[in-house]
Amino acid sequence: MQYRNDKQGDALSILGFGCMRFTHKGSGIDLEKAEQEILAAYRSGVNYYDTAYIYPGSEEAVGKIFEKNGIREHVKIATKLPQYLCSSREALDKYFKEQLRRLRTDHVDYYLMHHMTDIAMWEKLERIGIRDWIEEKKACGAIRRIGFSYHGNTENFLKILDAYDWDMCQIQYNYYDRTSQAGEEGLKAAAAKGIPVVIMEPLRGGKLVNMLPKEALSAMERSGRGWSAAEWGLRWLYDQPEVTVVLSGMNSLAMVEENCRIASEAKAHHLTAADFAVFEEVIEGIREKERVGCTGCRYCMPCPQGVDIPGTFRSYNAMALESKGEGRKQYFQTVALTRDPAFATQCIGCGKCEKHCPQGIPIREKLKEADKALRPMHYRIAIGAARWYLYKLRRG
Repeated sequence: MQYRNDKQGDALSILGFGCMRFTHKGSGIDLEKAEQEILAAYRSGVNYYDTAYIYPGSEEAVGKIFEKNGIREHVKIATKLPQYLCSSREALDKYFKEQLRRLRTDHVDYYLMHHMTDIAMWEKLERIGIRDWIEEKKACGAIRRIGFSYHGNTENFLKILDAYDWDMCQIQYNYYDRTSQAGEEGLKAAAAKGIPVVIMEPLRGGKLVNMLPKEALSAMERSGRGWSAAEWGLRWLYDQPEVTVVLSGMNSLAMVEENCRIASEAKAHHLTAADFAVFEEVIEGIREKERVGCTGCRYCMPCPQGVDIPGTFRSYNAMALESKGEGRKQYFQTVALTRDPAFATQCIGCGKCEKHCPQGIPIREKLKEADKALRPMHYRIAIGAARWYLYKLRRG
């Protein structure tokens, strides 16, 4: 196992165990199987374990396994505050105490503000006293490091990054999502501040393994590397020194073994020009299935009316590449719930975006098409209700 340091110099395994995807048995987690997988990872040197309040049964499973095997003091636990449920200082204490109980510990090594999508979410937390609360918990040792996990656009990520002296952050990032969400720009901005970056969805929840077009898989096979699709994706991330930890939701011993092997071999700057050419061929194979040829370059931005053009097209493409539900979910997370409205219906047809688009996309026409697919009537109602609820939360 290889290690990269956090902001304070502590060594973290470059492979982290994502504890959201434990196998279920009956109505709960298969604890015996999860224990075998966690211990296999631990014996191979994995010392970073990521969970969250809202992962059903996950915190309790982690707590039981660590306590039973006496390894709590040898590992780092990362868990997350459900900040979207907090409207008071009392709520912060309530959830944190429950998490300590579930995890059977007196401290959390890395405590993240969960699922941040907009700077307004952090501003709401500030109004209920989050800064003082964090300092108190750090002073007594109950929280060792503070961070946030993120699912919004690049602009809001940079704002949140600058809003506090963070110890770490967690972003969705992979070779296909280089320009979406926090993206490469966010990764490098965090690294420039000395903030460690933990990567989630390195394989898009397995989609960069199980849903690759035949053309993409063929490009990998022709390379002669002998790497699986998963190994290609993980090696792309490890190649970047700005990446501190890559999370994997491992739910089989075979997966643990393969991922630990990769994390012991892959080093920063180890990929060749030929390897990167393979990635470009794979990406091109995926894009042939897209509905809009948007590369996420953002030359069309900012829109004078506030429309999130790349975010809308990325979600629309996800409907074709993955599923209707996944595309709409991404739209809900990254476009629909921002503080300032970013809907395609705000477009007034000025055409400024089209003048700057290197791909020559008929943006105005495609925005209408995308909005119709992404926001059927029942989604419009749900988005409206969610925006109203978040507005109430933001006002405290």
